[in-house]
Amino acid sequence: MENIEKQIKELQEKVSLLEKVTKDQLSIVVFSGELDKLLAALIIATGATAMDMKVKLFFTFWASAALRDKKKKVTGKDFMSKMFGIMLPKGSSKVKLSKMNMGGMGTSMMKNLMKKKNVASLEEMLTTAGELGVEINVCEMSMDLMGIKKEELIDYPHLNICGVATFLVDAEESKIQLFI
Repeated sequence: MENIEKQIKELQEKVSLLEKVTKDQLSIVVFSGELDKLLAALIIATGATAMDMKVKLFFTFWASAALRDKKKKVTGKDFMSKMFGIMLPKGSSKVKLSKMNMGGMGTSMMKNLMKKKNVASLEEMLTTAGELGVEINVCEMSMDLMGIKKEELIDYPHLNICGVATFLVDAEESKIQLFI
């Protein structure tokens, strides 16, 4: 009898671990700074919010540059930060396709085709995502490495600067985790 009670207790503990509540939430690591991959992340994010899911995007490394505001000027950068600022695209309108870019012709063709087919641009998708409550968390370490300052980021209603621990907590609570 004692052995059965022990087994029941062990099973109850295992069941309680399995019952750990995950939220109806989607967490996406947005790593790539390429147009097609950024579009995919935002299409999935806005689609998930349309299905009443909470969505949290973690922009890191190359994707962070897409959040730079082309109109904002920032001073006080060191040499390496200035160099990254010159080499990285300044904002979502300057990102390129991952394949078939062809010196910018492919990107231009894709943007024209999107307009012709009434597909929202990356800028429009960012606006929609903000209106729908999609949260964008930007990796502080990536920003620091690439010399991106908070003051040069787009004005987005749900934008936070944080570390990887924030993403890991979000991902652990999420029903779905993706890496793009």
